[in-house]
Amino acid sequence: MDSLLNESRPAVFCPGCSHEKVMHGVDQALTGMGIAAEGVVIVSDIGCSGLFDVFFNTHAFHGLHGRALTYATGIKMARPHLKVIVTMGDGGLGIGGAHVLSTCRRNIDLTLLVLNNFNYGMTGGQCSATTPREAVVGSGFLNRIEKPMDICQVAGAAGAGYLDRVSAYDKGLVAALKAAMAFDGFSLVDIWGICPGRYTRRNKLTPKTIESDLAQLPSLDDFMARNARVEYSRAYRQEAARQPVVSDPIRIKASCTSPMAGRSEIVLLGSAGQRILTAGELLCLSGAAAGCHATQKNDYPITVMRGHSVTEVILSDTEIEYTGIENPSSVIVLAAEGVNRRKKMLSELSSDTHVIKAAGIELPACQAVISEVDFRARKIKAPDWALAALAILAWQNKILTVEMLKAALKLRFNSAVYEKALRVVEKAAPQ
Repeated sequence: MDSLLNESRPAVFCPGCSHEKVMHGVDQALTGMGIAAEGVVIVSDIGCSGLFDVFFNTHAFHGLHGRALTYATGIKMARPHLKVIVTMGDGGLGIGGAHVLSTCRRNIDLTLLVLNNFNYGMTGGQCSATTPREAVVGSGFLNRIEKPMDICQVAGAAGAGYLDRVSAYDKGLVAALKAAMAFDGFSLVDIWGICPGRYTRRNKLTPKTIESDLAQLPSLDDFMARNARVEYSRAYRQEAARQPVVSDPIRIKASCTSPMAGRSEIVLLGSAGQRILTAGELLCLSGAAAGCHATQKNDYPITVMRGHSVTEVILSDTEIEYTGIENPSSVIVLAAEGVNRRKKMLSELSSDTHVIKAAGIELPACQAVISEVDFRARKIKAPDWALAALAILAWQNKILTVEMLKAALKLRFNSAVYEKALRVVEKAAPQ
């Protein structure tokens, strides 16, 4: 089989760089396995190893430093028939360490070639995640106070299915690459080599010393036996096939008539536990029941059981392009936390805005028309105030109607909750 190397883009590595040996080794492995160019994807990132994608007449993807495995995973999931090979230097290995661990855990059918020359060769010879402690590098003493990573030990502990270490100068390099590429799962080959442009100017490293150092490292056979399992993309498809079929989205048919024309903007201000977001959803469903377009934006802290809860809803009889609210049609105010979150908005309300506020809530001075409601006097519990406020608007035919609200409740809740919600709506009726 002919070479897969790109004759129009010959290698431009520094003279004596081990990466060129790896490049030819990959080419010989692929052609020896009879894999056609259209069946291969070379995925790379930044650094000298990142040049690999242009040196092959195959599919290729070049991405951000350390992120090559994320792109490769997506490619393999989308096109499982492709042979996906990732080239990454020890620099990208350190930067993308979390992605390496995730890929080991998944056992997806990728081959990661770590072109390990113990430094950031492209950017000045700084220490990388694999730089020996005794090395002299361009980043001062940092490597002397950090333990170098043994990527095979780390990957094995993370669940990699196939691991190998090899010298770029080893006569068995091509065989090692073939074995890794043939493995049905995630394979990682830690390929040690020389960076003549940076590393070996200050550090003695030869093919013989690399061979000697590799021989002293522990065997990786135990990891491969311990981590044996089904390849990820195949296991994913098998599990996905067992899942129940997802039903189509509910199609809401317009069954009501909206009391308002044009665009209505509604803001609900409350606190955690007052079901503010649910009320916003009910508003959207009410609008949909009348054939309106609807948008909802929510604002609440990560402490979801404490603090403000704000929702902004737009209902419109035309498509909604801009979802910002500057002068709301109606504002429902149910808690001081919500007021504090939107003080500026409240102070700038115009006389066109109708505000429904719970009794006892203080508002900034504004020009809006304000209606105060004593929900407690109506025997409505705090978690139901937001629904009751919507019902008040509905009974007044402002923004929505009672028919629209009931349609929304029917869409949103099961029969038991629906009946309870109807009782809240009745309590909010004009007295």
